[in-house]
Amino acid sequence: MRQVRIALLMMLIMTILLGLIYPLMMTGIAQLVFSYKANGSLDQLGGQTVGSELLAQSFTSPGYFHGRPSANNYDGANSGGSNLGPTNRKLIDAVVMRAEQVRSENRLAQGTKVPADLVLASGSGLDPHISEAAALFQAGRVARARGMKEEDVVRLIGRHLEKRYFGLFGDSYINVLLLNMELDAAGKAR
Repeated sequence: MRQVRIALLMMLIMTILLGLIYPLMMTGIAQLVFSYKANGSLDQLGGQTVGSELLAQSFTSPGYFHGRPSANNYDGANSGGSNLGPTNRKLIDAVVMRAEQVRSENRLAQGTKVPADLVLASGSGLDPHISEAAALFQAGRVARARGMKEEDVVRLIGRHLEKRYFGLFGDSYINVLLLNMELDAAGKAR
């Protein structure tokens, strides 16, 4: 009976310590030190929340840079990929269709190579980044739709390029939401 009491007391102590005190302490520290990130990295434009830097969203207008396709329709509550393998006919057909659509949207010839991240969904379906090549691929379309010079759009892409970690790890990338927000802040027509 003594061991049961000790076990129950330890369970109560550990529940309070690890189930209440520790999470509250970590939440408090995160709010003090990393408030922006702890609250979802939400970005605002004109006083209105337009999205999170951490989650992709669908941009379809010609005046916006388009992100990676999403296997789950950009649903943050349903994160995940399609789980289709590279030889799956359904995936192959979807990629071919997306490549044709991307070429058509950007007024490019049928055989033009399309950056992979514009036709392949990410593993989570919510990757908010594209490669520099994917952004440059879309620069002409965005410039035409917004009545801008393509060189100005390319310069804007360069300002939003996030370099490799420590110059070694990963690839350089661009956050699509932040790039599109800057285009909107410039007040150009969509």
